[in-house]
Amino acid sequence: MFSKLRVAVLRGGPSSEYEASLKTGALVLTHVPERYHSLDVFIDREGTWHVQGKVQTPEKVLRKVDAVWNALHGAYGEDGAIQELLEAHGIPFSGSKRLGAALSQNKALSRDIARRAGVKTPHSRVLRFADIPSLNALVRELYRAFPQPSVVKPTVGGSSVGVSVVQTAAELTAALTRAFSISPTALIEEYIDGREAVCGILEGVRGEAYYSFLPVEVLLPQGTRFLDEETRRGKDVRYHCPGRFSSDEKAELQELAQTMHRLLGLRHYSSSDFIVHPRRGIFFIETDALPCLGEGESPYLESLQAVGMTPAHLLDHVLSSAMAGA
Repeated sequence: MFSKLRVAVLRGGPSSEYEASLKTGALVLTHVPERYHSLDVFIDREGTWHVQGKVQTPEKVLRKVDAVWNALHGAYGEDGAIQELLEAHGIPFSGSKRLGAALSQNKALSRDIARRAGVKTPHSRVLRFADIPSLNALVRELYRAFPQPSVVKPTVGGSSVGVSVVQTAAELTAALTRAFSISPTALIEEYIDGREAVCGILEGVRGEAYYSFLPVEVLLPQGTRFLDEETRRGKDVRYHCPGRFSSDEKAELQELAQTMHRLLGLRHYSSSDFIVHPRRGIFFIETDALPCLGEGESPYLESLQAVGMTPAHLLDHVLSSAMAGA
C-alpha cells in the first residue's frame, strides 16, 4: 500500500514535440513534491506506453495511480486524445480538458476565436493541402498577396516546430512543403516586426481566479527574426522577466493572456505568445495549454522564479486542483 498519492508522469509521445515533452517530463519528475509517489511513464514515438522498461497498456498503468501529470506536448497530449482517455477512466490530470486543449492546439481555430472577441491578430490565411491543385501556382498567388517576409506554420503543434519566416518564393515553397508534412492545414501570416512576449497564467493563486505572471521578453540572438525550433533549443536565446515593456504594455499583455485562457476554456495553467509592435500595438500569436517546462527553454519557469515560486509549488498547486476536481 502506498501512503503517498501516486502520480503518473506521461512524457514522450507520438508527436513532433517529442523532445520537448521529454524535457518537461524530466523537470516534473525531478520536482515532484514529497507527498507524491511519482511513476515515470515513457510513451514512445509509436504511442506505446512503458514503465520501468516494460511495455504496459494504458489501462493497466491508470489502475495503479491516483492522478496524472500530462507532460505530453503536441499531438496526443494537447489535441484532446489523452484527455479523452483520462476522462474516460475518471483519472484526475493536470492541465486543460479535452475541448480546451484541442482548441488551443489548433492555431486557425484559436485565432478565429481571438478575432471574434476583438483581440488583434496578424493578417493570415488558412491553407488546406487537399484543396491545392498546384503548389507552384499557390506560391505565386501568396507571394503577391502577402508582403514579404511572411510566416508559414502548421495549424497544429507548438515548440516552433515547422515554423518558418520566408523572404523568397523558393523559401515559401520549402516552408509550405515542411508545414504540410506536419499538418494537412497550414497558416501563412504577415510578419510582425516587434518584440516577442510570453505571458503565463496560473489559476487560483494569490487571491486571483486567473493569476497573470509578469510578461517575459524573448531576447533573440542577433540576426534572428523569430524564435524558431533551432533557436529555441540553442543556448543564445534569453528570457528576460520582467520584460522591458511599458506599464501599459505589461498590463495589456496580462489582460490578453487572461482573456485567451478564458476564451479557449483552458484549465489550471497556460501561456500565450504575443508580438509587441512599436506603433501597431500588441498582436496575439497563440496560446499553449501545456507550456514547456524544460530547463533553460521555458519562459513559464522564468515567470515562476520572478515571483518567488518554484516548480514544486506549481506541481503541488496544479495536482491539488486536479484532485479537487477543479
